[in-house]
Amino acid sequence: MLVIRRDLVDAMVAHARRDHPDEACGVISGPEGSDRPTRLIEMINAERSPTFYRFDSAEQLKVWREMDARDEEPVVIYHSHTSTEAYPSRTDVSYASEPNAHYVLVSTRDPKTHELRSYRILDGQVTEEPVEVVESYMFAHTGADEVPDLD
Repeated sequence: MLVIRRDLVDAMVAHARRDHPDEACGVISGPEGSDRPTRLIEMINAERSPTFYRFDSAEQLKVWREMDARDEEPVVIYHSHTSTEAYPSRTDVSYASEPNAHYVLVSTRDPKTHELRSYRILDGQVTEEPVEVVESYMFAHTGADEVPDLD
């Protein structure tokens, strides 16, 4: 399950709307091993295409080095689909290279609403996962029902 703050979802959707009719793309980094997206990084679609996206290789190298320096990793890799549903294409699957990342797609095909879905893509296998949008991670579902001992 992807647990993600509402402000990050709103930022992804705004980026997708702003770049429409071209596909938008980017990454949301988070502390290594946390599976918690915290910092949205909009990236340039090197293809500038309504049907395909590709990170600019120089920009990607810079962003990944910055994440390494900050002890972060790509928790979410996102892009938009401008005229189709939010489901990974064969090309999307073939380029998925981060085994621990959540691959989020935002469809902007309807100008009044958006569709946002998340997937795990591993070895060419696509698995959709639930998305829980929270206002803050402080009160997000953790899977534990007990209250921490504050003594």
